[in-house]
Amino acid sequence: MHIEADAPTQWVKEAAAAARQAAAAIARAPAEARNRWLRAAAAGLRAHGPDILAANAADLAACTATPAFCDRLALSAERVEGMARGLESVAALPDPLGRTLAEWTRPNGLRIRRVADAIGVIGMIYESRPNVAADAAGLCVKAGNAVILRGGSEARRTATAVHAALGGALAEAGLPAACVQTVPAADRAYVGALLGAAGLIDLIIPRGGRALVERVQREARVPVLAHAAGLCHTYVHEAADPGMARAIVANAKMRRTGVCGATETLLIDAAIAASLLAPLVADLAALGCAFRADARARAILPDLPAASEADFDTEWLDAVLSIKIVDGVASALAHIDRHGSQHTDAIVTEDAVAAEAFLAGVGSAVALWNASTQFCDGGEFGFGAEIGIATGRLHARGPVGLEQLTTYRYQVIGDGQIRP
Repeated sequence: MHIEADAPTQWVKEAAAAARQAAAAIARAPAEARNRWLRAAAAGLRAHGPDILAANAADLAACTATPAFCDRLALSAERVEGMARGLESVAALPDPLGRTLAEWTRPNGLRIRRVADAIGVIGMIYESRPNVAADAAGLCVKAGNAVILRGGSEARRTATAVHAALGGALAEAGLPAACVQTVPAADRAYVGALLGAAGLIDLIIPRGGRALVERVQREARVPVLAHAAGLCHTYVHEAADPGMARAIVANAKMRRTGVCGATETLLIDAAIAASLLAPLVADLAALGCAFRADARARAILPDLPAASEADFDTEWLDAVLSIKIVDGVASALAHIDRHGSQHTDAIVTEDAVAAEAFLAGVGSAVALWNASTQFCDGGEFGFGAEIGIATGRLHARGPVGLEQLTTYRYQVIGDGQIRP
């Protein structure tokens, strides 16, 4: 493509036109061709592993953000291998295209089928996480879509190295190079050009911080599949098993503090707070966690720092936990309704009635019973990988995998019917 990097609008126009042709080709290609590319791309990531890690080291050296942000940016040999295995897992999944989603016959004999179909051209705008490029490319192509990637400037070197590994496998699989494209420069004008590409791009998916998602939702002239902040809660009900609660809370908060499924607020019933809050806090403190606690929690543990109202609206993405004492399921749900982001929330309890009330009452995309919020992940759901966690009410919610990257169309079969 012979376009100067300082002409983002023109670049996007030509890239999207090429992606449109590529999307039509891959949507018609047999599933094995798409799977062949996924396996070749996985091999490419492994072969390019040293180059990817060297590029990532350079990005990390230039990173001046918080430790949690740098953790999201960081790659290791194990994480590169995880990216490769993710692509192989996607290859092993059934073909999402051409599935009959519903079928019925009308009184006049017309047979109607709703059939899964590709969306077309997807623009993926993401920050920090280098694995997003591989996950997004793999899922989009498997679902018959072409994708244009725009990673954050903080991961520019890594994104370029990852794209080289992915793109090199396309020719090997006999697929067009325009199936997976990445913007040629870190210029933020490319974001605006993607957002303004109505009629050229079918769907924009932002994955990153609140500022990025809000900008995309505010400026986009293209449909958006967005996720909000991951302000996740773990609610320890009065009937919780104490040992289970301690293990789940420690994992939900501290396994990886910078992921969007990390618990940011602990809710604990007043009926058990006097006995269970101290060991929960001790477990987390031993792992390096800091706290912000409401007045009722501080009445039990006076050394806890006081929480402001704003703290309960904060996605920490760090080793900080907000703590609030509540009075039963209704009280917990009221707090989540007021402060949550409808991402992921969990209850820990041995009381099935209380658990079902929580699962039915919480409005989040993902609700868990007796499990860590960090299970909100496409791989853990059996999706092979994910392109993000959708928290809106339309099209898709929760981890976005292959099925969520398809739309549908109708096929109508008759035997000569005419409409009266």
